[in-house]
This record gives sequence, C-alpha cells and structure tokens, in this order.
Amino acid sequence: MKQDTTRKYFLPYGFKLMFSYFLFVLIPVIVVGWAAYDSSINSIREQTRENLQGTLGQIRDNIQYRSEGEKRISDQIYFDNKIQGLLRYFENGWIGYELMKEYLMPTLSNAVHMSNIPVLLKVYIDNKVIPEIYNDQNPQFDPLRFVDYEILHMDRLKNEAWFKNLKLPEESYRGTEFVWQQVENDEEFHNISLIRRLMDINQKKQIGLTRTIVRLSDLIDAVDYRKIGESSKIFLLDGEGRTIKASGSNSPKSFENEVGISDHLMISESLPGLNWKLVALIPNSLLEKSAKKVRNLTILVCLISSFILFIIGMLVSNYFSKRVRKIVTSLNAFKEGDFHKRLFFSGNDEFTQIADAFNKMGENTDELIKEVYLANILKKEAELESLQAQINPHFLYNTLSSISRLAKFGEIDKLHEMVMGLAKFYRLTLNDGRLIISVNKELEQVKTYIDIQQIKYRDRLHVGYEFQTDVFGFDTVKLILQPFVENALEHALFSHSINLRITACLVGAAIEFKIIDDGIGMNQQTIDQIFTRDGIHVGYGIRNVDERIKLQYGPNYGVQLFSRLGIGTCVRITIPAVKEAK
Repeated sequence: MKQDTTRKYFLPYGFKLMFSYFLFVLIPVIVVGWAAYDSSINSIREQTRENLQGTLGQIRDNIQYRSEGEKRISDQIYFDNKIQGLLRYFENGWIGYELMKEYLMPTLSNAVHMSNIPVLLKVYIDNKVIPEIYNDQNPQFDPLRFVDYEILHMDRLKNEAWFKNLKLPEESYRGTEFVWQQVENDEEFHNISLIRRLMDINQKKQIGLTRTIVRLSDLIDAVDYRKIGESSKIFLLDGEGRTIKASGSNSPKSFENEVGISDHLMISESLPGLNWKLVALIPNSLLEKSAKKVRNLTILVCLISSFILFIIGMLVSNYFSKRVRKIVTSLNAFKEGDFHKRLFFSGNDEFTQIADAFNKMGENTDELIKEVYLANILKKEAELESLQAQINPHFLYNTLSSISRLAKFGEIDKLHEMVMGLAKFYRLTLNDGRLIISVNKELEQVKTYIDIQQIKYRDRLHVGYEFQTDVFGFDTVKLILQPFVENALEHALFSHSINLRITACLVGAAIEFKIIDDGIGMNQQTIDQIFTRDGIHVGYGIRNVDERIKLQYGPNYGVQLFSRLGIGTCVRITIPAVKEAK
C-alpha cells in the first residue's frame, strides 16, 4: 500500500487533548451534578409518595376489612341451605314453630352476635306463612338502639322509594350480589346498610332480602390524618363526591372547600364495593423537607469533583483521549459479537495504524465466523438426516412383518388396506426430502400409522384425537409422534385392549403434543434409563426423537415422560411454535 505523505505536519496529540480537556472538563461535572440532584429529588419525592400511598392503602384495607366482617353476617344466612329450605317450605303448626325456634332464630341471633360492633339484621322474606318478628318500627328513632334481628315480609318494601331504586349487581348465586347504601333514616342517624339478595340456590330464585345496619363511624374510624402526616388532610367521599368524613389538623369541613389548592399533593384510593373514595392532601413542604440538604450536598460534591478532575487531568491528560474510548467501544462491540464495527481516524499517527490493524482483524474474524457457521449448519443437517434415517427402517420392518402375516393367512382385503396405508405413510414421510413438515401433515402421518395398526389390532385398539386448529399453521421436525404410538403398542399393551389419546395444542409460544395410554406403565428408574444414551434398548426411539428435537430447536424443547405402573404413560413433546422459511 502506498503511504500517504500529504499530512506530514500536525499538532501534537497531547496539545490537542489538553486543549479539549480544559474546554470541556466543567461541562460533564455540571451535567452529572444536575442529573444526580434531579434524580435524587425525584427519587425522594417518589418514595415519599409511595409511602403515603401505602398508608392510604392501609386505611382503605382497614375499612374494607370492617365491611367484609359485616358481610360475613349475611353470609351465615346466604349460604345456609337449611334456612333456605325452611323459608321455602315453612309449615304451620308445631313443626314449623319448632324449626323456627330451634334453628332459624338461634342462627340469626348467632349471626348478629358475630360482629364486634353493634348491628341490626333485618331479614325480608317472600313466604308470608312465616310470622314476623320485629322491634319498634318508628322511623324517628335510631334503629341501632336494638342490637338484634328482625324477620319481616317483603310486602313492607313495595312502597319504599329506596327499594324501588335499589340496584344490586347481577352476579346471582355467587355470593357477590350486595351493595352498601344509606336508605330510610340511615343518613339521619349516621348509619349505613349492607343490602343483599336472599337466594334459594337450589331453586335458583330470590326468596327475600337481608339488610345489615351498622354505624358509619364503626366502619370509617381509621380515617385519621395523623396516619398520613402533620398538616395533612384526608377525606372520605361518597359516589357523588360528597364528603362523608374529613380529618385534618385545622378541622376541615368538606373536600369541596379544598379543591384548587396548588401547594398540596393529592393522592386517592377507591373502595370497591362501597363506591367510596379516600382522598389525601399532603403539603409540598412535607415532600421537600430533604430537598435542601440534597441540593447543598450536590453542589459541594460537584465543586470538589471539578477541582479533583482538573488536577488529575493535568497530571494524566496524555493517558486519556477520545480515540482511546472509541477503540474501547469497538472492542466491546467485538466482545458482544458485532464484528462489523470499524475504526476510522483522521491524521497520520499511531492511532491510524491501530485503526488499520483493527479493521483488518475485524474482516478476517467475520469471514472466519461465516465459514464456521456454515460448517455447523451442514453438520447439524447431516446429524438430523442420520437420526431420521434410523427411524424409518425400524417402522418399515415391523409393517412388512405384519403384511407378511396377513398374506400368510390369506386376508387379502386387509393386506391391501395396509399396503395403501403404508404407501400414504411414506409419501408423507418422504416430504420431497425435507426434514421439516407442517404440523398438520405430522398429525395426518400418525393417524395414517394408527389406521395401519388398526388393521392389525382390530377392536383391541381404541384411539381418540384432540387437535387444536391453531397448531396447523406451524412446522415441526417430521416423524416425532409415530415412534411413541408404536412404542405404546409394543410395550404398553398387556391386557385385551389399549386406549390411546393423542392431543396437540398451543401453550404460550410453544406447541405441546401428548400421547396418553392406559397400558402397563413403567417406573421412574426405567424412565431415567430411557434418556441415558447407554440405557435400556427399549428407549432407543424415544431418545432418537428427543435428540432430533433438541438438535433442531435447542435444549429447552424435547420429550418428557410421565408414567405409573399399572396406570399408564403420558408422553409430552414440546416444540416452538414457528413457521420455517421455505
């Protein structure tokens, strides 16, 4: 190569490096310092927000726990089949009275006294034969002055506005059709009711309604601003945005008066089932408490770093350069497998020589890798073809033996069917010399093989198929199912007949085949020996299929065996759901 002499004179490398260093040394320090400060502040704010959100979530969970505790009272009635039967077929006279006295009334009483807070349970029923049991119904008095239960007829609710407008969830017979709502005089006495259908699960129809009345304060006493932080405010809002409870150091009245405040962070949590929402207002001063310390510390670190970098740069500037970093970057690209990376330096110094040598090395390495890659592909195809060739003669030998027996006994029609089946099987197997076939053809191939064996085994062989159509569009290594069916017929059949079930389905990004039989089965020791290359001879076909799959798709795919003596065997074959390029 002719040497370029046009750039004989150039500035010394050390001079250029020192000039650029003095020009840019402070810029990285300032940028890094600002980024570190901004990142620290954002991290502190985010962590504080997450902590506050978690605290608000605990308040929400406390309210939900209380509400779930009261729901369990109605669960005692909702899921009691005996109560459902009693309410459905209540008999007048002594028998009905005894059942009501000995079971219904004690059950309702026990349900009420399960709660840790005062409750009033009202059970509305359609069966008018059952007598009503109730306390004073005067709406001017707080119903919770009685901690008890009441049995009332549904007729009492027909003219009640709240009952006409009641909207319960539609998930009948699941135990989730309930709603928390303030009805009748609940709002006046600061109560709330859990209203729920009473269902006859056997008859699948509604037979009544339960209403569990509790004090609102017993459910929401966890709403306390001190759990969030001083100067904070917390509000509990209903579904229409009205304030149910407000808590704060300055005794806030309602959330509406706080809307529009800009110096507070607002976080919220919804309460499923209650249709309420918790809203907390946290002053920004609480979030910025540590910001000043972080800012001062960042400035100090930046100043010290700038001074240290300036001194170090003057002492070792000859050892650092942008070209060195470029070389390191290119070497890292080589390490990661990118051998197309090239170095191009201007000038006529040592770095130009390094770049020329580096680029030449990259070209040589890339060519060598291509040669090795091509050789590995050819080797892989040769190994697949070798393993494939080991399967076909074994099957052909067994089938020809069956044909010989049919000819010996003069069963010409069955012999003809078996020969035609064999021809179809090998037409699918040959596949124009390709090792990869569609999943649809592989399934058709194994069905053809079973049709051949059906001639031999007749009524002793029963086969079921379960194929998802989604798998038909993908490809697979050919002849991976037939060896297992053949193995089951040769080694698993020990009684008068055998049942096989063959399935194919998509599982995530993979295709899963299963061959299940109810044959003699095998123990774990035999399974372990099958997958050992020097193991028992009966596992040859299984190892062959497993090796072909792993060779084609990698070690994450292959064959798994599950078996128990006297019960049967399940073979699971997994391949990736891929479509091979033609």
